[in-house]
This record gives sequence, C-alpha cells and structure tokens, in this order.
Amino acid sequence: MTTEIAETVLDEHAADLLFREGRTANTFTDEPVTDEQLRAIWDLAKMGPTAFNSQPLRVTWVRDGAARERLLTHMAKGNQAKTVAAPVVAVLSFDTNWHQRFDDFMPGMAERTAPMAANFAANEAVSQQIANNNANMQAGYFILAVRALGLDAGPMSGFDAPGLDADFFPDGSQKSFAVVNIGRAGEGAWGDAKPRYSFEDATSTL
Repeated sequence: MTTEIAETVLDEHAADLLFREGRTANTFTDEPVTDEQLRAIWDLAKMGPTAFNSQPLRVTWVRDGAARERLLTHMAKGNQAKTVAAPVVAVLSFDTNWHQRFDDFMPGMAERTAPMAANFAANEAVSQQIANNNANMQAGYFILAVRALGLDAGPMSGFDAPGLDADFFPDGSQKSFAVVNIGRAGEGAWGDAKPRYSFEDATSTL
C-alpha cells in the first residue's frame, strides 16, 4: 500500500508567504499603506466562512494624529513603540448587535431568521459568544489577507480592551479583542523563530 504525499494546491511561494514564513512583525519601514490596500485586505478577509454568514468582525483603521495618540494610551507599554512605527493599525472588534442584521447577511429568509434574531436578542451571553468566536475566526482570515497583499501583520492582545472600547466605541456597539499593526516589516522585525507544535503533539484521531 502506497501513501501519497499531500501537497498544497497553492504554489510553494504562496504557501510560504501565507503560512510557513509568515511571522508577527515587530518593526516596520516607513513605506505607506494605501487606502486601496486596506480595501483589498477587507475584500479578501470578508470571504471566509462564519456561522449564519454573520460576519461580526468590525475593523477600525487608525492612521496618524489624535486617533493614534488615543490608541497608544490603551496599549501595553511593550506594544507602544511598534504601534507608533506601523503605517496603519487595525483595531479588530465584534458587532454586539450582529443579530439585528439577519436581513443583510441572510436576505429573503425573514420567516426563518426573525425568530432567530429574537432568540439571540433575548440571550445576550449566547449572542456575544457567537459574535466573539466568529470575529476571532475572521481575524485569522484578516491576517492571511494582509500577507496575501505582500504586507506584514503584527497582531497584539496586549491592550486595555475595556478602556479602548469606552474611548472608541462608547455606545457599546463594538467590543475589541485584537489590535493589528500593518505595514512592511523593518529591520529586526522577527527575532528568533519560535517552535510550532508537531502533528503528534497537537492532534488526535478518533
């Protein structure tokens, strides 16, 4: 019995770019990131699957000026310098009212979706868990989309989420869960490569 070697349908360069050589960037050059590139990132990231096609991820792009200064006040000290250096920063959050938009993401199915929306409205904990889980899943697509555009991403969880939310989303419509620096990696961006778990360490078959 022969065993075929599994190969990606991507070419090796693409597989390296998206996965094998993709790393978290900690320094950035001053090369700008354009609005067109940001739109292209979203147009790729939005295509990944989510429960009910709900798409709860929301992205707040932060460039320079007062908004960047406000953002820095909420970042952990170890993340401030890299956040200053990045050409653009994305605050990733989830829509706390995602269940109110079934007509947008599941159009023409009101008879089925209206009871679902009412159920989620009456069960905030379940609704927020679904939003958080799916937005975090979308964050993975988002990082791959950044890499697919030839840019580098520096995702971070080291920030004061409640403070950021009170500042940026005071109406409670969004809850942040990650901040991602975006640009082209600068000198010393990577540091030492960190190990990844093997197939045997991290998976099981039932």
